[in-house]
Amino acid sequence: MTQITVPPLSPLPVAVTGATGAQGGATARALLRAGRPVRALTRDPGSAAAGELAALGAELVRADFDDPASLAIALDGTGALFAMSTPFGTDLDTEVRQGIALLDAARAAATVRHVVFTSATNADRSTGIPHFDSKHRIERHLAGLGLPWTVLGPAAFLDNYANDWTLESLRDGVFLLPMPPGTPLPVIAADTIGAFAAHVLARPEAYAGRRIDIASQWCTGEQIAAAISAASGRPIRVEEVPLAVVAGYSEDLAAMFRYFQEVGLTIDTATLHAEHPTIDWQPVDRWAATRTWDL
Repeated sequence: MTQITVPPLSPLPVAVTGATGAQGGATARALLRAGRPVRALTRDPGSAAAGELAALGAELVRADFDDPASLAIALDGTGALFAMSTPFGTDLDTEVRQGIALLDAARAAATVRHVVFTSATNADRSTGIPHFDSKHRIERHLAGLGLPWTVLGPAAFLDNYANDWTLESLRDGVFLLPMPPGTPLPVIAADTIGAFAAHVLARPEAYAGRRIDIASQWCTGEQIAAAISAASGRPIRVEEVPLAVVAGYSEDLAAMFRYFQEVGLTIDTATLHAEHPTIDWQPVDRWAATRTWDL
């Protein structure tokens, strides 16, 4: 692995990708609350979500992962980068190509001194999950750039349980989950990912060269359903979705839940939380209570 030297914390803005989405938005807000300047990279600076970040004090800059010139301009004069990637809405090869293009642009920028990349729990373990393995390809590229880097591996996103597809079934009083009854999963809210990323970005010397899987707690589907029920005032029961049904929508997601069932994610949350006591490890009941449930 390429040797890296970790510089002191830069006063320059942190470039945040995915800034109008869940993870990037949470990271941008956490950085702004901590007094760090943020440059929010977005394809559409005129969007409502971008406007909300600007109102909080973020600088908006147009950036397109398929336009190297726009990435060079967006990263010029930034001191660190929060990077993320997703195949959803594109495909795996596009995710890897765009992720590498972003990291190469950070390497070419004269001022970027630390990159924090969000991947997925266990993505470095040859899971066979397509959108985990694609992130590991990006991780490996990052590790060879010679820049100080940190990789975060969030567990299952609680925020996915409040998307349109899930809300549709919740309105019928059912929480659909492709997991056997009583089987726990490690979960985390986007706000907690953002808080942890901001914590790491404030301490490059302590986190450079580290890969850390993160989760707030282990929860069964029944516990998640109970938390949503208590927060929404609606009775919610959990129902297992067969993997064959999931595969009809997405072989990638079916592979993920098959891995969850047959191998399982591995995070020692007790040790993680003890080592990071200042992080607000938001539990599922508080996450649910802070949301508005249109049920």
